[in-house]
Amino acid sequence: MGRYEGKKVVITGGSSGLGLATARSLVDEGARVLITGRDQDKLSAARDQLGENAIAVRSDGASLPQIDALADRVKAEFGTVDALFANAGVTGSAPFEATSEELYDQLLTTNAKGPYFTVQKLAPLLAEGSGVVLTTSAVNVLGLPMLSAYAASKAALRSMTRSLARELLPRKIRVNAVSPGPIDTRIMDESRPRQSAEETKALVAQIPMLRLGNPSEVTKAALFLAFDATYTTGTELAVDGGGTQL
Repeated sequence: MGRYEGKKVVITGGSSGLGLATARSLVDEGARVLITGRDQDKLSAARDQLGENAIAVRSDGASLPQIDALADRVKAEFGTVDALFANAGVTGSAPFEATSEELYDQLLTTNAKGPYFTVQKLAPLLAEGSGVVLTTSAVNVLGLPMLSAYAASKAALRSMTRSLARELLPRKIRVNAVSPGPIDTRIMDESRPRQSAEETKALVAQIPMLRLGNPSEVTKAALFLAFDATYTTGTELAVDGGGTQL
């Protein structure tokens, strides 16, 4: 019997990167997982990888009607949920002076508004003792150039982690955040399309552990918060090679 046998988990943004890595770990250990994403081709590919214990639902985390529809689908498929990994997000960079309203709205809507209402709409389905994990970022505590709007969206999510943790305490639901630093995933590659080998080397040199993180390392932290950290709520666990701590 797998470690998560019989558990029912929802992962938004589960068709690639950290979400898919987490879904794979859960399915391998016996859980049933519902993943979401916006790209049907990527969703279908992820579903094929994960097998029959996975359900793939096309859903845009920035759309409240689609979040409502997702809650209905989760209720129909699972009834109740043991863990929610609100991981869907987008990245984007621009100098402060050149940041457009369009980019700002896209980042804040998808990265902050979306997870907030995802938790709100799915909260009635969360079982007593369940865990919610939000994905923040190391940039929410670092003043990095080019990322002011993105960092603000993740800082908002960090604040929500505390507020939602307090409000869901009466139902014995824990809310925590996992905060990745530079992780070797597709989304990081997309956010740095012109990054050269020398730039990557310079980035790695700034990380105390002198390497990029692996998606599986974030997965382990997220699953710990979702299931094992039973006396922990409102916290943010940094998985960043020491970058925000040392």
